[in-house]
Amino acid sequence: MLVGVRPPWDRELSPHRGGLQWHSGFMILLLAIFTAQTCLALEVSVGKNNQIKARNGTDTTLPCTFASCIGFEDVTFSWTYRTDNDTFKAEELYKGTLKNKKSLPKSVPILNINERMDRVELIPSNNTKDYNLSLILKNVDFSDAGRYTCIVTNKKEKNASHNATVYLTVVDKFEVVDNTLTVIIASAVGGVIGLLILILVMKKIITFIIKRNQDKKKDCLVSSSVNENTDNASKPESKAKPKA
Repeated sequence: MLVGVRPPWDRELSPHRGGLQWHSGFMILLLAIFTAQTCLALEVSVGKNNQIKARNGTDTTLPCTFASCIGFEDVTFSWTYRTDNDTFKAEELYKGTLKNKKSLPKSVPILNINERMDRVELIPSNNTKDYNLSLILKNVDFSDAGRYTCIVTNKKEKNASHNATVYLTVVDKFEVVDNTLTVIIASAVGGVIGLLILILVMKKIITFIIKRNQDKKKDCLVSSSVNENTDNASKPESKAKPKA
């Protein structure tokens, strides 16, 4: 074979190899882009249940937390209120800034002052996973029912902004749920299941006792048969009678 000349089989397979390498590189690039986009996503959450009920005249918490896998800096956030009727303009309840995770949030003055602003208080608390920007709404009134939206913007993620909404319902008193029927049904089902388990256990015990008695009878029969054969073998043979 000449030096510097590629063999024919290598020339035939090389385009296929190049295609595989290009395809693998392209897939890795797409995966890296997808991972980067997922990592950069700012997440704002109000918990698993965004429906909150509060009793008239009490204090209630409007939850809001945000997190970012690359951290955050120079965050701006705000809380707005809107009634269920979209024709009314949203009211700003709270505005603030947050330098980083080690700093405390600072409030920003709001021009359009409203009555609800005097009854809200920020209760931030940071931890290893996310940051808390929840509000306490004091002395809840029926007019406070509506949608409360938490908006967070992170400068470190190219001013990515996300929001989450809490739906507040104000009631005069909480309804007491009558669980009598549920308790009766649960007790009946539990009793039936317990009875079935008891029947199965008793069946097992009776079957075991019957089988044990049958085994004893078999042992007695075998023992008696062996004893009879032994007795017959030990008896002397009778002498033949003389002929007359």
